Amino acid sequence: MDQPPTFPEAGESRSPRALRDEARRVERERRQLLAEELAAPYDGVVTLAILLAAGLTRGQIEAQVARGAWHRLGRHTVAVRGQALAGRARWWHALWESGRHAALDGATALLAAGLKGWSERDIDVTVPNNARVRPIPGVRHHRLREQAPTVGALRRTRPEVAAIRAAQWAVSDAEAATVLAMAVQQRLVSPGALLERWRRVGYSGRRKFLDVVIEDICNGAESLGELDFARMCRARGLPEPSRQVLRTGPRGRAYLDVFWDDEGVHVEIHGAHHYAGLTPVEDALRANDLAISGGDEIHLQVPVLGLRLSGRRSVLLDQVERALVEGRRRAARRSSTQ
Repeated sequence: MDQPPTFPEAGESRSPRALRDEARRVERERRQLLAEELAAPYDGVVTLAILLAAGLTRGQIEAQVARGAWHRLGRHTVAVRGQALAGRARWWHALWESGRHAALDGATALLAAGLKGWSERDIDVTVPNNARVRPIPGVRHHRLREQAPTVGALRRTRPEVAAIRAAQWAVSDAEAATVLAMAVQQRLVSPGALLERWRRVGYSGRRKFLDVVIEDICNGAESLGELDFARMCRARGLPEPSRQVLRTGPRGRAYLDVFWDDEGVHVEIHGAHHYAGLTPVEDALRANDLAISGGDEIHLQVPVLGLRLSGRRSVLLDQVERALVEGRRRAARRSSTQ
């Protein structure tokens, strides 16, 4: 770190070289303080244009770069606090290097809007279809014929648009369902706005899957989940359950979503809007395993999103089938002891 300026004692003279060195050091400090002030709103990065507009010359900027104080990150971006980017600086860099019509989109736009609990592999940026864009490590460019309106100084698409695009660009159905559920559960987008936007989407490679999942998430349709669940049970050759059975307990009367009277098996269907992603699906699978192993009646949890994903749906229905077998065994044992 440079030492603070010193001044000669009375009667002491400084050589012209020492005075020049001192002036250069003071000037470098001035440039650094100015650049850090300019880069503060952008988490340590700034554009070449902003530095020039503040009065620095190209020669002064290149001198700072040459001595390793600053780092050029592409044609437009300059890092003034080290070369590694963190936080929102990565998003600013991606935007500046992608052109003035670029926008954060998909999961990245949701993160910029405040999404919690999600990790992005790459930064998603949309650009016009005819844009000339250089590849940027860690950035996925999506070319669109028509870009959606953007919000914020850190340009991003609106949450209802970003959520749907994140689901369409996801690597799996499970990831698509997760990001949609999280966006609604964390109130980044209202169910009505998401559903209305989805109805305006033309082509989607996940059309059939997303039609069902978005309807579940936006309508919170427990009744739809129960109907679908009964249909899935019939397809597996399981007996037809009763639905919306009235029971009386310590806290008064309550309706059970699905109940098999003879086997004493109760299944509660949880709407997708209750969940932050798919973590509760995995929690339900573990809780169901425990429920099958003890007690008189067997109480299972079936999240709607779990029914929409083929791998988890199979495991959930396997658990229901095991529960019915176990319920019959317990009923037979109770009959034999009476």
